[in-house]
Amino acid sequence: MNEYPNLTIKNWAEEDRPREKLMLKGKASLSDAELIAIIIGSGTTSLTAVEVAKQILNGVENDLNALAKLSVKELMKFKGIGEAKAINIISALELGRRKRDSESKTKAKISSSEEVYTIMKPHLTDLSHEEFWVILLSRNNTVLKKQQISSGGVSGTVVDPKIIFKVALEELSSGIILTHNHPSGNLKPSEADKSLTEKIKKAGQALDILVLDHLIFTDNGYYSFADEGIL
Repeated sequence: MNEYPNLTIKNWAEEDRPREKLMLKGKASLSDAELIAIIIGSGTTSLTAVEVAKQILNGVENDLNALAKLSVKELMKFKGIGEAKAINIISALELGRRKRDSESKTKAKISSSEEVYTIMKPHLTDLSHEEFWVILLSRNNTVLKKQQISSGGVSGTVVDPKIIFKVALEELSSGIILTHNHPSGNLKPSEADKSLTEKIKKAGQALDILVLDHLIFTDNGYYSFADEGIL
């Protein structure tokens, strides 16, 4: 409960209002709650927009990645958040994700698993379901294309090696890197992951297309088959 129910953002000192603070001190000066308050625009009769925003952040333990996974219905469970405000929050977070994606669209040359993680992070984090992607590479390991192969449920997705090599041959790829996410946060590869990797590796050898690595993604890190010496 707000200790001062009649105190709205308009009653605050000008430098403490999120919009005015942004104008006076710059965007970096705002907290996550203040930025969300600007997105939702208003609070309730008993909560300011900033307090509503803090309530939302507390609900996801101040984890913006967790916030990005919430649906419209899940956001609407928070007091003061209707459908329109929920859509505003989701749209803002998606725009941020696309910005990260656009930053990685320039053709990069891959030399480490860490670079793979950076390139694919915009695609394979903040997901509540599993997706499988392949990175297609030229002979000097320059990225030709990133291609989603399949999308599934929380515990897995079906991957057809024929589709992988179809797109690889279309791009005249010399090498490929396999990537998929584990929404559970578990970085350990399953026996199915290992079996699929070996199957794709053998098929690639017949086509003179090298499987250089297979990365398992979570929001907080990755597992590289090549780094672990099991490819």
